[in-house]
Order: sequence, then C-alpha cells, then structure tokens
Amino acid sequence: MNLSSRTIAVLIALVVAGVLTTCTYWVPRLPTHQAFLAGGITVAACFLLIYLSFEALIFREINGIYSRLEHIKRKEFKRLSNKFLFRPEPLRRIGDEIVEMAERRQQELDELKRLQALRREFLADVSHELKTPLFAAQGFVHTILDEEEDNAENGMEPAIRRKFLQRAAASLDALDALVQDLVTISQLEKGVIRMRRQRFDLVALVQELFELLEQQADRRGTTLELFPPHLAEREMPVIADRNRIRQVLINLIDNAIKYGREQQGHVVVALTPGRSGVRIAVRDNGAGIAPEHQARIFERFYRVDKSRSRSAGGSGLGLAISKHIVEAHKSTIHIKSVMSEGTTMEFKLPRPKANGRMSEGPNG
Repeated sequence: MNLSSRTIAVLIALVVAGVLTTCTYWVPRLPTHQAFLAGGITVAACFLLIYLSFEALIFREINGIYSRLEHIKRKEFKRLSNKFLFRPEPLRRIGDEIVEMAERRQQELDELKRLQALRREFLADVSHELKTPLFAAQGFVHTILDEEEDNAENGMEPAIRRKFLQRAAASLDALDALVQDLVTISQLEKGVIRMRRQRFDLVALVQELFELLEQQADRRGTTLELFPPHLAEREMPVIADRNRIRQVLINLIDNAIKYGREQQGHVVVALTPGRSGVRIAVRDNGAGIAPEHQARIFERFYRVDKSRSRSAGGSGLGLAISKHIVEAHKSTIHIKSVMSEGTTMEFKLPRPKANGRMSEGPNG
C-alpha cells in the first residue's frame, strides 16, 4: 500500500475527529479525572498514529533513495528513468534531487577516468615517438665516435661514415617533424594559428598533389583518380587557406595510399559542387576501419594498426591536425567506412560569392 504524506495526514485527521466526536456524543458529562484520562488516551493515540505513519513513510523513502543510489553505483541509469517525474511530496523531491546529483557526479567521475586514461595513453605515445628517432640518431653518432676512437690511425671509411651520418640526419628530421606537428596541433587547439582565406582552384591543387604523391602510389600499385574526370579541364574555386587545405589533402590522400589495397589499389578524390560549397571526398578501396575505431581515428597518436603505421612512417598526428584545420574553416570532417570495401573521408569548403570576391580575414 503506497500512501502519500497528504493521504496519511487526511486519514489521521479523520481518526482524531472521529474519536473526539464519539467521545462528545456518547459521554457528554464526564468527571474531571475521566476527561483528563480520555484526553490523554486521545493524545497518545494520535501521537502513535502520526509517529508510526510518518516513521514508516520516511524509512520507506530513505530505503528507496538507497536503492536508487545502488543502481547508480552499478551504472543502471535506465532503471531510474521512470522515477524522476515531478512529485508534490517534499521528501520524494529531495530524494530525486539527491539521486540526480549522485548520477551527475558518477558521470563526471567516469569522464575524469576516461580523460586520465587518454592522458596516460597520450604521454606513452609521445614518449615512444620521441624516443625512437632520438635513440636511432644517438646510436649512429656514437657508432661513428666509437669507431674513430678504436681506429685512430685508419678510421672509418668515408662512405660508411657518410651513410651513418645520413641515417642520423634522417632520424633527427623525423624528430623535428614530430615536434613541429605537436607545436602545430597545440597552436590549432589554442586558436593561435589563423586561417588565411583566399580564393584558389581546388582542381589545380588536387592535380598538384597527385603529381607529388604519384611515385608513392606507384610503389604501392595504387592509381589516383579525380572524379568526375571532366573536372580536370575546369576550375573549381573555393575560399580557404590554401596551404592548410593542402596539408589536409596530403594527409588524407597519403593515408588512403598507405592503408588502401596493396596492388590494384584505387584512391579517388571526388569534388561535388553545391549551392554554397564544395564537398571533398577522399576514397580508397582498402580493408576499411572497424566501427569501434572510427570514433577515435582523429585522436592524437591513435592508430588502428600501430606496428604497421610506425613502419610506414608519419607522426601519428596527421588526422588530428586535419580535423582541427577543417573545423577552423567552420566545417567538419566525416568518416564513412565499410569493412573489406574501403574508407571515405569528406568535408566541405565554401565557394566564392556571386561577385567572385570575398574579403580575406582570419578565422580561428
């Protein structure tokens, strides 16, 4: 039997009224000591009724609060959805507010734990990425120094010394690229880097990048295609920071070549003009990306296949930088991927206004 505090109060009032009315009706003339006795019995009866009723009500509500808090600890939030309707009883409102507050705190704790795990993962990835080229360069340089100390008269052959120095230089170049990418993504996140918007031909930029990446694609047995083909003879002007969009497209096309199908690979850059903008899509016919990885693919240093990514080179920051650059252009980069069929990355850029002019200005 689930009675509210209001119902219990009405019942108590009825009982008290009934007792007093009965006493008044049946015993109109009571001696003084009997009247005091009747009053005491009435007060005691009312006290016991009120005390026991509200004691039971309070304990029931408190037990309900503990039960819901236990559900929150178990993260069973769906079971609580039907218990947060508006209720007039103050005690129940307090209970609902406590449960809502506990739910929010639990979700905040879960989010903090997630961010802490991401921070640990990020620090581990940064230390690994910095350590690899640094140790390689250090090893080559120390090898040359040790060889010259052991063979002071003859020394190391000039060709071998030059080969070791070239490898050390390559490792230091990789380290420099990583540091530069870290600085770039930090500045993008803080809004320090401004986008220099200008009008340029998107078709010419894609053709330029195809020439730049042609040898890499040939080594993988991959063909590069601009779609639709008739765009090669036309212009498609957009308003954006050309150098930054060039960086985005290099990252996307480079990834499509690396992780697309080896031999008979096919990378397509599709340009679709619309009323206010151009949709750019970079597609490959590779193995695809599993759904559980798609939500994190734009995180810093996140890799679906870490060993393969490291062997293929790169800082692991390309997609994260691309995401920030696209968002700085008031757009969003999307991923569509189907296992065993391929992956598509796409975003939009604005077209020039009808008069062909658009004032240049920063866009953070």
